[in-house]
Amino acid sequence: MSNNKIDQKLKSNVDQSMDSSMEKDAGSNGRVKYRSAFVALLPYVKPHRKTFLLLFICIFLAVCAELLQPYLFKIVIDDYLVSNTNLSILILICVIYLGLSLTNLFFSYLQNNLLQKAGQSIVGRIRKDLFLHISKQSMSYFDRVPSGSLITHVSSDTEALNQFFNQVLLSLLRDGLTLIFIILLMFQLDATLTLYCLILLPIIFLIAIAFRSYMRKTYQLARTSLSRLISFVAENLAGMNLIQAFHQEKEQQSQFTDRNKNYLKANLREIRTNVLFNRSFDILGNLAVAFVVWLGGYLVLNKSMSFGALFAFITYIRMFFQPINTITQQWNMLQSATVSIQRIWSIFSINPEVKDAMKPVDINLNEVEGRIDFNHIQFAYQDGTPVIHDLDLHIQSGEMIGIVGTTGAGKSSLISLLCRFYDVKRGSVTIDGIDIRNIRQSSLHRLIGLVQQEPYLYSGSIVDNVRMFDDTISREKVIQACEFVGANILIERLKDGYDTRLSERGSGLSAGERQLISFARIIVFQPKILVLDEATANLDSHTEQLIQAALHVVSEGRTSLIIAHRLSTIMQADRILVMRDGAIVEEGNHTELLQLEGYYEQLYLHSQGSTMNEAG
Repeated sequence: MSNNKIDQKLKSNVDQSMDSSMEKDAGSNGRVKYRSAFVALLPYVKPHRKTFLLLFICIFLAVCAELLQPYLFKIVIDDYLVSNTNLSILILICVIYLGLSLTNLFFSYLQNNLLQKAGQSIVGRIRKDLFLHISKQSMSYFDRVPSGSLITHVSSDTEALNQFFNQVLLSLLRDGLTLIFIILLMFQLDATLTLYCLILLPIIFLIAIAFRSYMRKTYQLARTSLSRLISFVAENLAGMNLIQAFHQEKEQQSQFTDRNKNYLKANLREIRTNVLFNRSFDILGNLAVAFVVWLGGYLVLNKSMSFGALFAFITYIRMFFQPINTITQQWNMLQSATVSIQRIWSIFSINPEVKDAMKPVDINLNEVEGRIDFNHIQFAYQDGTPVIHDLDLHIQSGEMIGIVGTTGAGKSSLISLLCRFYDVKRGSVTIDGIDIRNIRQSSLHRLIGLVQQEPYLYSGSIVDNVRMFDDTISREKVIQACEFVGANILIERLKDGYDTRLSERGSGLSAGERQLISFARIIVFQPKILVLDEATANLDSHTEQLIQAALHVVSEGRTSLIIAHRLSTIMQADRILVMRDGAIVEEGNHTELLQLEGYYEQLYLHSQGSTMNEAG
């Protein structure tokens, strides 16, 4: 089986397991889950309780204005048209009817605005809190949870919640109140005929129950097909260079066509189900009207019911099915919102593994010297499989340390522990003798300047990317920092200079230009400790020389830890650590390590061979 087919099979299994879990959420424990999900919304709803009270009043008045109109016709027919009253009375009744219509229009408009205001505010606050909560999670959380899943939570799940407030909640309140008032007015007109009509309620209930399960399956199938289609498109856009390089356009087009057809079939099935459900209610409604006309006509002929009352009753029975149909159609939306709320609150229930201490140590960032100690640390990403074994390392303030080793040696893990992306399992990491677990994370991250292999740039100008959108840092300071590291020459060549707008991840700039901008960040924020994680791995020789010059400037007066794939980057370091299987196996400067004729020498000779091959 090809790698591509294996990937697709794995994705299919993941999608199916997600769909299965969601169906379980909406299934057997439905009432409990609905209650717990929506109870969780109460803290967000409480600040808007006055708005919701006013909303209910507006709905009440709008429904009353709408339902009094047929009753007004009953009065006109029975009391005035039959008795041939004068025209002025009819004009007055027409004015009243117009007033009721305008009242319904006004309060319907007001209720929608109130609901939009409250609903959008609630969803906006949830979205903000969700993003903030996710941003506070530890790195281990992002190792476990795919970014696509988090994007779905922040966008799609909150949008489903938004639709709940805009559609489902309004339907439940307005249509539910309409049903109650219609039944009361029908009893007012003729209790016997109303009781006959209420026989329809069990039939309506059975139809709704019969369709509910089938509609849920069709809805779930259509949503799953769309999710797989979007996932496939996103995957292909991300790997378009490989698709074109290996001439896979036809194969990917074929796979896209299959997914598109599946989504089309699922969508058509959902539409057919909805049409069948709606037409069932229409047929039932027409049968109900025919029954009322037949029985009501008999009562009118026997003088047991007035013609005006029959006219109003027929109008109400026709209106009776519309709110039932609307409420039932909101079932899928209600289910989707419930599942979304549960998924959102499942994220809120996750606490970061790395937390600030109860009583953190207050430190003065300007007084930090930058001495680092790894005191017999042990670390594992998963229990039972340690990545670093009893490592003891002490780095003096201002010292430049190079770290080399093969993939999986523990180099990046060491840096992650220093930045406290993870906590050690045993031992401690200290800065100036203070355990970093007792330092606020916000202060710790200001102490450490991290430059990674692929520096991340955001959508915005070069100035904003250097100062990380902190307006308290002046433009002049940004320009000075860029000049300091030698980035000004490259930036001034651009059309708009420092105001050049960068796209996501800084596309349009070379790897070296992106690295120089990341070095300018270091100068602007003045961290006491500099960490470079494979920052020159993907650079050509000329660009590497530029970065080396910038590194010399940036590292001056700072404690520096440099993870290097290319040994030329760290040959001038004060000390070089050679790591293997989570331990330091060799230590010394470049000359000392070569004299040992050990593992470092092998790496050096290998790198020299690679360099000669590249030159050749």
